[in-house]
Amino acid sequence: MVALWCGFGLLVLGSASWWVAAREMGDPAFYLKRQLLWLIASWGLLYLALRLNLRRWLRLAGPALLISAVAVALTLVIGTTVNGASRWLVIGPIQIQPTELIKPFLVLQGAALFSHWSRIANDQKVIWLGVFALVLGLILKQPNLSTAALCGLLLWLMALGSGLPLTLMFGSAAAGAAVGLGSIAINEYQRIRVTSFLNPWTDAQGDGYQLVQSLLAIGSGGLWGEGYGLSTQKLQYLPIQSTDFIYAVFAEEFGYVGSVMFLVFLLLFGYVGLRVALSCRSNQQRLVAIGCTCLLVGQSILNIAVASGAMPTTGLPLPMISYGGNSLLSSLLTAGLLLRCSLEGAGLEPVRARRERRQDPSRRSAPIG
Repeated sequence: MVALWCGFGLLVLGSASWWVAAREMGDPAFYLKRQLLWLIASWGLLYLALRLNLRRWLRLAGPALLISAVAVALTLVIGTTVNGASRWLVIGPIQIQPTELIKPFLVLQGAALFSHWSRIANDQKVIWLGVFALVLGLILKQPNLSTAALCGLLLWLMALGSGLPLTLMFGSAAAGAAVGLGSIAINEYQRIRVTSFLNPWTDAQGDGYQLVQSLLAIGSGGLWGEGYGLSTQKLQYLPIQSTDFIYAVFAEEFGYVGSVMFLVFLLLFGYVGLRVALSCRSNQQRLVAIGCTCLLVGQSILNIAVASGAMPTTGLPLPMISYGGNSLLSSLLTAGLLLRCSLEGAGLEPVRARRERRQDPSRRSAPIG
């Protein structure tokens, strides 16, 4: 399913980006070629996730999360500002977006913390909850409300799945909602996005332009769509058509039927991910599987909700479809961790252990580890 998702993403990106690539870069396949290179690197990361034992990933989660938090903080000091937000670190020809790369490690560290909540000392709980709050605060400072909300909701769902007291869950949800409302009240551009989302047609050539063009693209698809590569809105009308609003191009070309099929695919992916979680043998594995599934499927649903006008405009990419190497690396590492949970939940031994057993006949009777 992951391979199918990636292949489908390349097809959609090729159609959504060729016109802009030809006009701006002189090569219709410019973005597609770069995405393919990032995809190869990302599949290498997925393979690494499959090879390493989940316990190793959980041990790496804490240091990796702290390093990622430092990288997020650096975006506020030396980061590149685009559309009023400082979210990128430029190192030579490579742009790094720490807020994308931090997501899998939030899942891992959240699983490490919440799975042993009743046995962890209070000072350790306070430290890691403080780290989570610091990470979310740094992301809000960029400002990036959508990613902060997604990460906060992801940690909240994992905590809920671990069985934390409902009073604590309701209290944290209320605190998160208050922080979100405070961010909207402080940042004018977020306030404008919310008001324009409520009725984008009142300013169709201004603040509501992005959403209006997205709705026109989706509506133009009709039942069966305009056909692959035949979207009109991507030809200068719909901004950000290869990243945050790529779903609108897909809906115009594949129509209502194609859109429903993609939603069914996400539903099946979520079902399989939850089946993996139920088959896991430890609470840590189970929470990692829940977090990975919620991240991939939840972010996809949020992106679709934005493009279809069900939510205010945000900067969340569509996993494995939107253009961007950081998003691909994060998504495929997350998918690799989910696959690793599936292997360990099924009792399949690591590749290295299986080779050792083949080379040493005396170990063949040993139990599968």
